[in-house]
Amino acid sequence: MSTPQDETLERFGDALAHRERSWYELTLIISGASDLSARAVANARHLCDSHLGGRYHLSVVDLNEEPASVTSGHVLAAPTLVKNHPLPVRKFVGDLSRTNRVLSALGLPTVAGADNADVAG
Repeated sequence: MSTPQDETLERFGDALAHRERSWYELTLIISGASDLSARAVANARHLCDSHLGGRYHLSVVDLNEEPASVTSGHVLAAPTLVKNHPLPVRKFVGDLSRTNRVLSALGLPTVAGADNADVAG
């Protein structure tokens, strides 16, 4: 016979397992071919590879090539990393060099043993 605590622990374990299998859709919005944009792209790819383990799709949008993205995505500054899926949508503005802050702001999982230190900034 299971207790309410056992059922709660089981539901928590199921939710945790589901989170570990989640697929992430991210959009990095940059402005031109600047050093800041290049650094943001490199940092975003490093962050995704280190913490999302192949369970992501990262789109890079250059505002110089797609200016309509500013209004449709409610972007105020570049670079901005947007986590579109899973919900809720969250945004982080900056070059993404402060890994722990980015992970926390976007609600992304941290991986034990992964490099959580700040990256090139």
